[in-house]
Amino acid sequence: VQLQASGGGLVQAGGSLRLSCAASGIRFSINDMAWYRQAPGKQRELVARITSSGTTAYVDSVKGRFTISRDNAKNTVDLQMNSLQPEDTAVYYCKLAAWRDYWGQGTLVTVSS
Repeated sequence: VQLQASGGGLVQAGGSLRLSCAASGIRFSINDMAWYRQAPGKQRELVARITSSGTTAYVDSVKGRFTISRDNAKNTVDLQMNSLQPEDTAVYYCKLAAWRDYWGQGTLVTVSS
C-alpha cells in the first residue's frame, strides 16, 4: 500500500491550497480516509476525515474553511483549504484506515502572515 501526498507549499494568510493524496495497492473505496497535521513542537492532530460512504467530519478550527473529498474512481482524497492562517502551518499527512493505518509521507504547508 502506498499513499502519495502532494500540493503543499507557501501561501500568504487568506490564501488557498489544495492537497491531494493518491492511494495504490489497496481497495480504496471501502476504506475511511483522513488528513492529519503536525505543527512544529506539537502533536499530530486530526484535521478532517471522510468515510467510505462520504460522511465527513472536521476539527473545529477548520470548519467552514477546509473541505475533504474523495474520488473513488481515481483513488484520491483531497483537502481544499481556504482562508488559510499562520496557525495552519504544519506538515499534512493523509491516512488510510484499513485493518491497520497507512500513512502518506507528508506535505508541508506554510502560511505567512
